[in-house]
Amino acid sequence: MQHDEVIWQVIRHNHCSFMSKIETGIFCRNPYNVTGVCNRSSCPLANSRYATIRDHDGVFYLYMKTIERAHMPNKLWERVKLPRNYEKALEIIDKYLMYWPKFLVHKIKQRLTKMTQMRIRMRKLALKTREKITTTPRKEIKREARREEKAEKAAVLDKSIEKELLERLKNNVYGEIYNYPFEKYQEVLEEEDQNTEIEEEEEDYEEGEVEYVADDQFEEEEEDIEDMGGLALNHSHADDDNVGMDEEPEVGTGKRGRKSRKFEKDGVVTKSKKSRVHVEVEYEDGRDRQKAVH
Repeated sequence: MQHDEVIWQVIRHNHCSFMSKIETGIFCRNPYNVTGVCNRSSCPLANSRYATIRDHDGVFYLYMKTIERAHMPNKLWERVKLPRNYEKALEIIDKYLMYWPKFLVHKIKQRLTKMTQMRIRMRKLALKTREKITTTPRKEIKREARREEKAEKAAVLDKSIEKELLERLKNNVYGEIYNYPFEKYQEVLEEEDQNTEIEEEEEDYEEGEVEYVADDQFEEEEEDIEDMGGLALNHSHADDDNVGMDEEPEVGTGKRGRKSRKFEKDGVVTKSKKSRVHVEVEYEDGRDRQKAVH
């Protein structure tokens, strides 16, 4: 049978693992202690009828212990979930602890009030952004600076080596290279193609040709005039042919004969440009000339 007074005498005067003595007083580290102070009325071990409030991930629970379940350690504590509303939580406490000691009920309500205030402050601090001050040793700062300098030097050296190798490859210094990375060579070729395209575009913009185009109405009028001129030339050629067949050709070696022939040839040529082709056949023995129009 459990005796509360004997348990308290043993805990208080001999040894308790939850007791913590400091200059300001004696405190209890048991999670079920309702006040946190080590005394007879607040000790959860020396009271067979006890109640407290605990927090599990922001949710409050009311824990109750009775003498009827002292022989069952796995079912020693009865747990009731409390709502987030403060007033409704107080109502549930009054409902379940109606016939319990008034001192214990008052301490439980005080604990609920303090834990509610603590939860509100935690939410406000979580929403508020604060600067986090961290210290960095001098050795680490110097080490990082040295590493940065070395990395910059290595990067510059790699770039210079790459440029030199590409220049040598362009100049065909090594001849045929089989182990050269194809991707780098492709990048160089693409850069050269882009440069040539840009230069060609610039040349096209610099040297532009100027063209003159006639109006459509003007072209139609010119075609009509040519058609009318062709008909008139055909009639004139037919008259000349009839005259030529009646008269004999004159053969002369003088200047007038040459000029007349030249004039006739020039006239025929100029007229044929605008109309049909005019062919003239002349024999050496001075026979009749034959003319044909095609």
